[in-house]
Parts: sequence; structure tokens; C-alpha cells
Amino acid sequence: MSNQRAARVGEEIRELLAKLLRDEVKDPRIGFVSIVKVEVAGDLRHAKVFISVLGDENQKKESMKGLTKASGFLRSEIAQVLRLRYTPELHFVLDESIEHGQRIAQLLVQVQKEQNEPKKGE
Repeated sequence: MSNQRAARVGEEIRELLAKLLRDEVKDPRIGFVSIVKVEVAGDLRHAKVFISVLGDENQKKESMKGLTKASGFLRSEIAQVLRLRYTPELHFVLDESIEHGQRIAQLLVQVQKEQNEPKKGE
């Protein structure tokens, strides 16, 4: 299986999961979830679904539980829409890169403010 095909299938799965989570999945545990990326194995049997959750640690845990519970429904929808020989097993992974990026941006702003402040005694 080519990496290009796995990447294409991953993008199709990402788009479909985003639509399903927005329109079909009604689990109240699943908060504001964004599908960041989907990495599909070369044999198309496994897919890592990287998600970002807006909220605190408890909301992230609850969203992960809800997504795990909904994975059977999500896989069946993927099978119907994409008509793959093998529907990949979905493995949800919390992607905290957005939070890390925001934290780095905050630190850079703080450092810049400290550098621009006049020092005592000047």
C-alpha cells in the first residue's frame, strides 16, 4: 500500500469524522472536539485520530471516553461511506500541540514585555 493512498484515506476519514461528530454523535461527554489529523497505517487496518479538545483536564477525559464509546458507530459510518475493504480500527490520541503553542506565545509576550520595561535605577 502506498503512503500516498494511506494519506488520502486519512484525510477522507478526518473530514468524515468531523462531519459525524458535528451532525450525528450526540454524546454529551464529547465537548468541543477538533480532528487535527488522522494517520492511517499502510495496510489501512489502524488509524490514529489526533484530536484537540477545548476545555480543562476533566473535559478532555470525558471527551476521550465519549469518543471511545462512539468508535463502533464511527467505524460503521466510515465503512458505509468510504467502502474500504478493511475499516480501520480508530485509536484516539489527545493532541496538545495547540495548547503548547499558546503557552509558548504567552511566554514570548511576557519576555518581550519584561525586556521593554525600564529597569530600576535607570
